[in-house]
Amino acid sequence: MTDGLLIEADGLGAVRGERILFSGLHLSLRPGEAIVLRGPNGSGKSTLLRLLAGLTAPAVGEVQPSGPHHWLGHRDGLKPYETPRQHLRHWARAWGSEADPEAVATEMGLSRPIDVPARLLSAGQRRRTALARLLLDERPIWLLDEPFTALDTNGRDLLTSLFVEHRRKGGGIIAALHGDALSETSREVVL
Repeated sequence: MTDGLLIEADGLGAVRGERILFSGLHLSLRPGEAIVLRGPNGSGKSTLLRLLAGLTAPAVGEVQPSGPHHWLGHRDGLKPYETPRQHLRHWARAWGSEADPEAVATEMGLSRPIDVPARLLSAGQRRRTALARLLLDERPIWLLDEPFTALDTNGRDLLTSLFVEHRRKGGGIIAALHGDALSETSREVVL
């Protein structure tokens, strides 16, 4: 891996069924960068993120991350009976984080529904809870699949400010988006 890179993918290829989604893909993420993945549904954006996260093996090529990452997929990862407080406490303990889950919930606008079971939360509140995991443990690489989904204007503004701060601290972001603008995008990859 080239020095100074957070993640590097070389000659990456993915296949779904008998269809080649992409091949020969080269991608690198430097500190402070934000890469937006674009393309129609089924083009391989989510697959590429899963490859970069190490959740799926590539058909060809290799991925070399230089550090830990956060992965946020389509699903929010909350159990129906789990409250935002319980969810964030669980992940803080699992990661050995010293972050205060209640303070993180407050920062994400979840003070009021902090003890409401996920099955009763709005889609936006569930998404904010999932996004709050980004603040529990500092990790340089954020791999995000449609992170703005279900967020209202305030939620979108909050997430944008989190992106700006993460990049300012030297973190990098790769996000699959449909029509959403990521402030100060470094570059786009179209699949």
